[in-house]
Amino acid sequence: MLVKNLLEKPETKSPRKTYGETLVELGGKNLNIVVLDADLSCSTQTAMFKKAYPERFFNCGIAEQDMITTAAGLAYGGKTVFASTFAMFATTRCLDQIRNTVCYSKLDVKIVATHGGITVGEDGASHQALEDVSYMRSIPDMRVIVPADCNEVRQVIEYAARTPLPMYIRIPRTNLKNIFDKDYKFNPNAGIKLRDGKDLTIVTNGETLYEVLSTAQKLHEVGIEADVLHYPVVKPFHHLALKASAQKTKKVVVVENHSVIGGLGSAVCESLCHYAPSKVYRIGTKDTFGQSGEQRQLMEFYGLTDKKIYEKIIKFMDVR
Repeated sequence: MLVKNLLEKPETKSPRKTYGETLVELGGKNLNIVVLDADLSCSTQTAMFKKAYPERFFNCGIAEQDMITTAAGLAYGGKTVFASTFAMFATTRCLDQIRNTVCYSKLDVKIVATHGGITVGEDGASHQALEDVSYMRSIPDMRVIVPADCNEVRQVIEYAARTPLPMYIRIPRTNLKNIFDKDYKFNPNAGIKLRDGKDLTIVTNGETLYEVLSTAQKLHEVGIEADVLHYPVVKPFHHLALKASAQKTKKVVVVENHSVIGGLGSAVCESLCHYAPSKVYRIGTKDTFGQSGEQRQLMEFYGLTDKKIYEKIIKFMDVR
């Protein structure tokens, strides 16, 4: 088994803390690692790296474009660079620098953005990055990764540190429930099936993976068996697991803490239209901005809790 027993109350841990801890561990092994932040190091938890290795940490201030350009310069000099701020600021403010400086030259810059998705909560629409995956996956040579628990966050950061390519890694503000057991190994070259079924395929990643696994159990109780596919790597998108599942079930649901435009759901539809045409239903935020509210209430409002996902899937499965 790769997934812990969901009937047990899962532990939770901050993915931002895991990110900071992992950076410190890697920094002790690799002296070429440098870390940049845009005046949010306490929130992104890169402050841990600053404390351990102050000579390799650079606070660029509230100047995100300058941070990315500085990261590119350091990468040109042979450094492995981790640059962090909130997802909203790491993407929309820096598209020119990311596209034309980092990705065009295939530089070893990892943009690790925290506070992704609607679960930024009370900070509201101005801080809720609902389009960031869409922006990043549209840029040539950018890899886009959305891990689902802290075990996976650690493995993704380790993978990023040893892989000299541009990457966008999205981490939420919320604490994540522990999903994967000790046998789980992050595979950057495949989607992974976490539950086997014959009636439906559900594809997800990030925070919504736990909600989807819980939903699949609820569906099982009413006789609907779902394949659950976890796709932490949104780009490059590896279609084999999805193709095999969709050819079997003929119905696909995508769940993501992101706009339904341009994110994981779009990657799934692009893949299926080529490899295995299927009926697809996408669950995420619609063509809208977010709003201020408590995290769980926002998940409920936008249909991303297990209860709401279950209700939507029941209606979808009734369509003939």
